[in-house]
Amino acid sequence: MERSTINALLHANKDTFHQDESSCWSLVPPAELRVEFGVEGKTWLTAKDVEKLLSKAGSPLDSPCQRVVFSLKKGSRMMLDALTRLLALSNQLAHAGKTVVLDFTESRSTFTYLDRLGFFDHLHGAILALPKRALRGRSQEFRGNNDGLMELRSIDPTKEDREVPDLLERSFVSCAGESYSVAVSTILYELYRNVLEHSGTKAPGLAGLQFYKASGRIQAVISDSGAGIVGTLMPVLEARYPEVAKKIASAKGHPGVALLKQVFSSGGISKVDDDGRGTGLKISGDKAKKFKAAISVRQSDFELRIEHSDDGVRFAPATNLVLIEGTHICFDFRLTLDAPGNAL
Repeated sequence: MERSTINALLHANKDTFHQDESSCWSLVPPAELRVEFGVEGKTWLTAKDVEKLLSKAGSPLDSPCQRVVFSLKKGSRMMLDALTRLLALSNQLAHAGKTVVLDFTESRSTFTYLDRLGFFDHLHGAILALPKRALRGRSQEFRGNNDGLMELRSIDPTKEDREVPDLLERSFVSCAGESYSVAVSTILYELYRNVLEHSGTKAPGLAGLQFYKASGRIQAVISDSGAGIVGTLMPVLEARYPEVAKKIASAKGHPGVALLKQVFSSGGISKVDDDGRGTGLKISGDKAKKFKAAISVRQSDFELRIEHSDDGVRFAPATNLVLIEGTHICFDFRLTLDAPGNAL
């Protein structure tokens, strides 16, 4: 085509095409990015489901859209690990200056549950929640009344506080039994300490627990929006752990995945000089073997799931995820392994 013909076409459709100061043309970005959370034939959405739907829509943090709408479709519910990722992403978008709308109009039961969970207590004040934001939180009214639910609690990354891991342990043991007490206490405490060691921010992290009685499934989540495990360890590898740095550099695939595998397999990697540091995540993984449990670790653009079974340990990575800053960990455990997975 002739240049004049193309220019005429571009100038005649300025609602679709935009010309900048350098006379470069580009597509006009949409006014908003909308993500609808719902999977046909499925009630309970896992973190994996949410990640797929986010990737399909595009990365909200990277999008030129200044307005982001998250809506939960009728008949859909989210597992705790998915909800905490949505909460973290929503807050990060608000901190970035974007307009965020959480639309739960089609799923009123989820809206009520989120109020009970304390979701709105930790949601950025500028975020619009539909149908309306709860004025008096149920999480405060009924706090601590149900051992099968530990409402979302803040984690101060600047100082250690045993209350949060102790509450997680108490809720877990009340659901699973005293025989799990010692091992679970170790796992949850070490996962909690991850926020203190790798967050790199003064912004509070979050922790919570939910017991899904029908399936015997327990999810304990610990989440922060800091620099992340890989974000704090990767910069010190060359100077402090040259052999590990070489191993990571020669590994196939995502280097962050390779580093997390090293952390959970061997440990001993820390950003500080204190003896005994850098072993917490390995200890958590070792203890999780006893329960044949899974630990998922979500970083900025990838996730590593460590799954334990009679056949040993399996590392299941997921890469090219949308940007969500920080570290989001879920300890996922089933009391009844043969229960139907959708009967939550």
